Amino acid sequence: MELYSVIKEPIIDNLKCFNKIFDETLLSTNHYLSQIFVSMNKKGKQMRPILLFLTAKAFGTINQNTYLSAVTLEMLHTASLIHDDVVDESDKRRGIPSVNAMQGNKVAVLVGDYILSTAMLKACSTNMAIVHRIAELGRQLSQGEIIQLRNSSAESVSEESYLEAIRLKTAALFSMSGELGALSVDATDDVVAKMRLLGEIIGICFQIRDDIFDYFNDNVGKPTGNDLAEGKLTLPLIYALSQYPDDKMKALTTKVKTFTITTEERAALVEYAKEKGGIEYAQKVMFDYAHRAKEMVKEIKQPEINRALINYIDFVTNRTT
Repeated sequence: MELYSVIKEPIIDNLKCFNKIFDETLLSTNHYLSQIFVSMNKKGKQMRPILLFLTAKAFGTINQNTYLSAVTLEMLHTASLIHDDVVDESDKRRGIPSVNAMQGNKVAVLVGDYILSTAMLKACSTNMAIVHRIAELGRQLSQGEIIQLRNSSAESVSEESYLEAIRLKTAALFSMSGELGALSVDATDDVVAKMRLLGEIIGICFQIRDDIFDYFNDNVGKPTGNDLAEGKLTLPLIYALSQYPDDKMKALTTKVKTFTITTEERAALVEYAKEKGGIEYAQKVMFDYAHRAKEMVKEIKQPEINRALINYIDFVTNRTT
């Protein structure tokens, strides 16, 4: 059985229920909005809801608060992606035209706001602890985007600032998945804190793997060098520049930050990062985090959930899309 199927096996019925609630929540009496939702309704792997349900099942019984937390989190994630595409001027999302590409920036921002407001309405049907954490997540995601924008204009980007941006963006969503799963089943404070940390570590792995994709021509829904085109310096190139300084390559990173770099120059930076071991270093960092996550999972005594989470971590670090 493939990894993804093993991961979903303990919660397959819960995911079906989640998808039903999610789709019903996005239903709108406004025909224009409904058309937009249909056009963007290409579901991904749903890694965050899966983590939330696995965490909940590890420490209690999945209930209404669990489902509502998962729906709220996924809607917040969806809204953040729409807004990110506007900020990054991206015209593709999961291989299909982004909302801003189809409808323009003004409509995209408003659609993101609509989904965000709907998410908060859903959260209000849970409890104050969950509402508080969801609201805090919204702040974290915004902070992460601001730090990423700051990095894109900084003279140099360190590994520390790169990881800081990851923690507040991608990892924050995974961290909240683990935390809300535990919170929704009234797990102890100690368990909630551990699941928050587990999610954060997995989220860091997820983003590093995603950044590695950008150095290859795999079919991952974005072209090679797209991060550079958006002014982003990621771990493979950050490592290469720090360990093997090169004035010519450093000059090209300045062009990355001013959005004046050409396709050929982006390709030169990609090859430089590869030649100097940037990919191998990024993979090492990712697998070190993955090992730490697996050690934490070993403390979960339910064999079925333990197996699913170990496979979940392997899927995150070895995925090809």
